[in-house]
Amino acid sequence: MMSSQQIISLLRHPNALTVYRILATPGIVILLIFPTKGTTCFATLLFIVAAITDFFDGFLARRRGLVSELGKVLDPLADKVLVCSSLIMLCNLNWIPGWLVCIIIAREMAVTGLRGISAEKVDVSATRLGKFKTGFQIAAIIPLLIHYPYFGINFHAIGMFILWIALVFTLWSGVDYFKKFFKAIL
Repeated sequence: MMSSQQIISLLRHPNALTVYRILATPGIVILLIFPTKGTTCFATLLFIVAAITDFFDGFLARRRGLVSELGKVLDPLADKVLVCSSLIMLCNLNWIPGWLVCIIIAREMAVTGLRGISAEKVDVSATRLGKFKTGFQIAAIIPLLIHYPYFGINFHAIGMFILWIALVFTLWSGVDYFKKFFKAIL
């Protein structure tokens, strides 16, 4: 049995923030099963808090010297679970095109697969392009989750505009990663 001190120490570990990101995802999915102005606002807030943990888990791990192999695996997995699940639900609601979601998820799966087989040959850490990709995906999902107009602002249109930019970064960073992979193995 863990002591309260051990539990507090575990909860203060950066990996706890990463796990939160994974655990927040079912809440977002459930809220989007019943899309109303209220549930989409709660889903958006949950998504925003989860997305913020993406910055803080890495920052805290580096600052406290707690970078771990588990964290290196869990962090990108948590990002993909959160982003891909949200995109799938937005597609399910017919708020974004399915083909666009397929391209984004296919890129994520392909790069993750390459990372798995090439970890020793190619630097698998996130690149600047990959960080832009994730940032634009998150920036697009937030207004897309809000979806409904508030104060005369068409959040859906804003989200779609940003999603097109995210798609460009998604493809660009995917091509960049594949080029690095093939350059390293050939």
